[in-house]
Amino acid sequence: MVYMMIVPRKKDYDLWDDFFRDPFFTVKDSKLMKADIKEHDSGYNILIDLPGYDKSEIKVDVEDGYLTVKASKNEENEEKKEDGKFIRRERIYGECSRSFYVGSGVEAEDIKASYKNGTLSLDVPKKELQEVDNKKYIEISD
Repeated sequence: MVYMMIVPRKKDYDLWDDFFRDPFFTVKDSKLMKADIKEHDSGYNILIDLPGYDKSEIKVDVEDGYLTVKASKNEENEEKKEDGKFIRRERIYGECSRSFYVGSGVEAEDIKASYKNGTLSLDVPKKELQEVDNKKYIEISD
């Protein structure tokens, strides 16, 4: 005996949409800046992957001992009808940022930055850490 199953057809069914919804193709942590940090005798070298960004779309600042890297990209809205429609979009648009504690003695003038082939390189010097005179504890109540 042969059984036949009738499956209703989805409206506007697209094989490519269903294919790329598979968990194998999902992008996880797509807005996280991947970084490597190397320690040298005189300082640190931070390498951050920012592929697809122009140098003008990246901002680096130092405030209250934190080095912050921000990158922002605006969505291109120039999709023409004759060019076709997207079946998958994975390029990042919007803003992402990452912060690193470098110490309160590090100033913006001390940090050297370069951007080449999608990698931001930051050279941060080591500064003397300021000693805390008295350790203060916070009492925990019931």
